[in-house]
Amino acid sequence: MAAKAGDNPDSLMTLATVFCLRNLRKTMCYQGYRNKLCLRSDIFLPSEICDKLVNTYMELVHTDSNFEPEESFFQLFSDPRSTRLTRVQLREDFVRDRDLEAIRKQDLIELHLTYCNNLSSRSLKTLTCFRETLLSLCLFGCSHIFYKKGGAPLACNEDTDEDEEESPVSRQALETDFSFQGFNRLRLLNLGGLPDEVDAETLLKPLKSITSLDLSNVHLLGTAFLAQWKDRLASLVLYNVDLSEELVSTVVELVNLRHLDISRESRRTTKFKMTRKILTAITQRLVNLVSLDVSGHIMLDNCTVPHFEDAMGRPSVEPCKSSIYPFQELKRPLQFLGLYDTTLCNVMHIPAYKVTGSKNEDQVLNAIESYTEFRPELAHRAINQLFDIARIQHCSQLLRALQLVIAALKCHKYDKSIQVTGSAALFYLTNTEYRSDQSVRLRREVIQVVLNGMEQYQEVTVQRNCCLTLCNFSIPEELEFQYSRVNQLLLKILEPARQDESIQRIAVHLCNALVCQVDNHHKEAVGKMGFVKTMLNLIQKKLQDRMCDQVMEFSWSALWNITDETPDNCRMFLNCRGMSLFLECLQEFPDKQELHRNMLGLLGNVAEVKALRPQLLTPQFITVFSNLLDSKADGIEVSYNACGVLSHIMFDGPEVWSMEEPQRDTVMNKMWDAIQSWDVSSRRNINYRSFEPILRLLPQSISPVSQHWATWALYNLVSVYPSKYCPLLIKEGGINLLEKVLELESSHPDTKDMARKVMEQCESFKEDPMETNNGQEVNYGQRG
Repeated sequence: MAAKAGDNPDSLMTLATVFCLRNLRKTMCYQGYRNKLCLRSDIFLPSEICDKLVNTYMELVHTDSNFEPEESFFQLFSDPRSTRLTRVQLREDFVRDRDLEAIRKQDLIELHLTYCNNLSSRSLKTLTCFRETLLSLCLFGCSHIFYKKGGAPLACNEDTDEDEEESPVSRQALETDFSFQGFNRLRLLNLGGLPDEVDAETLLKPLKSITSLDLSNVHLLGTAFLAQWKDRLASLVLYNVDLSEELVSTVVELVNLRHLDISRESRRTTKFKMTRKILTAITQRLVNLVSLDVSGHIMLDNCTVPHFEDAMGRPSVEPCKSSIYPFQELKRPLQFLGLYDTTLCNVMHIPAYKVTGSKNEDQVLNAIESYTEFRPELAHRAINQLFDIARIQHCSQLLRALQLVIAALKCHKYDKSIQVTGSAALFYLTNTEYRSDQSVRLRREVIQVVLNGMEQYQEVTVQRNCCLTLCNFSIPEELEFQYSRVNQLLLKILEPARQDESIQRIAVHLCNALVCQVDNHHKEAVGKMGFVKTMLNLIQKKLQDRMCDQVMEFSWSALWNITDETPDNCRMFLNCRGMSLFLECLQEFPDKQELHRNMLGLLGNVAEVKALRPQLLTPQFITVFSNLLDSKADGIEVSYNACGVLSHIMFDGPEVWSMEEPQRDTVMNKMWDAIQSWDVSSRRNINYRSFEPILRLLPQSISPVSQHWATWALYNLVSVYPSKYCPLLIKEGGINLLEKVLELESSHPDTKDMARKVMEQCESFKEDPMETNNGQEVNYGQRG
C-alpha cells in the first residue's frame, strides 16, 4: 500500500530531542539553587546535539502551547567544556539580552536572530564575543538591537540586573560604539530592516571578506561602497531598496554575483521602471548569475517578444527561446527567477527552472516557499492566490501546498494577515476532495497550527476560518490527541461576550461533536472546564431573544451527549438551573420537535442517576413528562424519551412517590398506552454505546411498566439494527437478564412475548450475521 502524503516519520534524533526538552529534569538536568535549572555534571554534549536542542526548543516555544519555557534554559549552554554550540537560530520577542549573554563563551559559527525585538545594544556587545569564529550572522528585523535599553551601559556582564533587563528600549538612544572590527571570518551577513539612523556604509566598512549581504528594507545614502566587495560578493539582496541608475551601475560591477535580488514588495511603491536596457546589462555583465529576483517592478512593454511569437511552441526554458528579450543573452537557464507581481510571469517561455509569479499553481507555490521567512507581506498575497486555486480550480501539488501553508503559519504565528489567509487556505486544502491523500501525521500538523491561530487571535475572521477547518476532520477521532485544548478554545469562543452568530453556530456544532461517542473520562474533564454552564448560558441568551435556532438545538444536543453516563455532569445541569430552562424552552417553543427530543434525551440521562431522581420527582415535572407521552414530535422520540425518564423514576418504587397528584398508577397507565402506540419497526435518531441503563430495569418486579419499556427498547433496536445491537446485547449479558424476565410472575405477558422475540432475533443473528434491512441510524444524540 502506497504511503500517503506527508507520512514520513520523525527521525530518532528529533524524537529524542523533543523528549529531552519536555523532560529536562528527568534526563539532562537537576533543580539547583533557587530552583535554577542546572546541567548534570556527567553530561557532555557535542555541537550536533546542542544545536538541535536549542533550535528545537525555540520551535516548541513558538508552536506548542503545552510546552513550558525554562527561565534559565540558555544557561545550560554557558560552559563550552560540557556543551558545544555552533549553529543557533533564535526568533521573535521571546529572546532576551541575557539569553545571548548566557552563551557568549561558545564558538558560534552561525547565529541567526530574526524579529528579536527585545534585544538591545547589550546584545551587540555579546556579538563581539563571537567575532573570531562567526561565519554567518543574521539580524533581520532586530530593529531595537542598535539602541540602548533604559540607559544601560554597553557591557557584557556576568550577572544582569532584572530591572535593567525589563526596562524598555529607547529608540532615541542610538548605540554608536559598536563596530564589526575583528569579525574577520564573517562571510554571510543579513542586516534586513536596519534602522535609518544607522549608516550602513560605516557599519560595514571593517568587513573585508563578505560573500553574501542582505540589506532588505535598508535606506542607503550611497551605493558606491558595495564595490569594495566586487571580487568576492556572490549574493546580494536589496529587497525594497530604492533603485537608481547609480545603484544599478554599482551592482553590474559585482561580476562574481551568483544571486541578485532587487525586488520590491509591490509595483505601487516604486516609481523606478525596469527597462530592457537594465535587464540586458544585468544578464550581460553578471555572467555567473544563477538566481535573479526582480519581483514587484514595473516592466516596460519592450522587454517581451510580441504576443503572437510568444504563443508559438511548447513552453521552454532555453534562453534562446525566451519570451523576455534580455534573458536571451543568458548562457544557461537560471535556477531561480523571481517575477512575482510583474507582467513577465505571464509569458510562455521563461528561461528558469524555478519561477515565482501568479500565472499558475507552480509559480504561486514557489512564491510562498521563497518569501515566507523574510517577506510575510508577499507570502500573504501568494497564499491568498493559493486559496483561490484550491477553492475554484484544483490543487495538484497538495502535499507541497499544505506543508508550505503550515510552515508559514508556524513561522508567522503573530502575523494576523498570514493567519487569516493561511487558515482560509487550509479549509479548502483539507476538505473531502483532498482528504484521502493526506496522512494522519499531516492532518495532525494542520490541527496544531489551526489551534495555534485560535489561541493567538480572537479576531472574527481567524476564529471562523479555524473553526470551519476543524469541521473537515473526523470528530472526535482526529481531534482526540488535542482533546482538552480544542475544547478549552471552543468554550472560550462561546463566552457570552462573543455574539458573532456564524462562529457561535460552528463552535457549538464542534462542541457537540466532540462530546459525542468519547469515553466518560473525556466528558468529565470537559464538564469541569465549564462546558455545561457554557451551553446553558447560550440557551438562556436564546430564550431572552425568543429564538430557537441551530445554536439552541445544538446546545441541548451537546448537553444530551455530555451527560451520558456521567453523573457529575448531570448534577451540574441540575445545579445550574437546567430544569428551569427546560420548562421555559418547552413553553416558549411548543412546536420545535428536534429541540424537544434533545431535551428529553438529556433528561433521560439525568433520570438514570439514582441520587438525582428525587429532584425530578415533583408534581410539575411529572406532569410535564406525563403530558409528553402523548407527543408525536419527531416520530416516537419525544414520547419514547419521556417514557424512559418516567421508567427510571418508577423503578425507585411507590414509597418515594409522595405527591398526591398526579397519581403513580395514572402515570403508569399512560406509559402503558404510549408504549402500545409505538411502531416497533421505527427507525431511530439515537445511538446507544451501552445497554446497561436499560438492562438494570429488566429483572425486577417493582415497576412492570419500566420493565416493559426496557424490553420494547431492546426489541426495536435489535430488529431494526441487528448488526450493531445484537452483538452489544449479547456482550453485555442481556440474554440472561431476558431469561429472568420470562421467569418472573410479575412480568406482563406482552413483555414476556417481546423478550422471547429479542432472544430469537439475537439467536438468528448469531446464525446469519448479515444485515438484511439496510437500516442506518442518524447519530443526533448519544442515548435516550
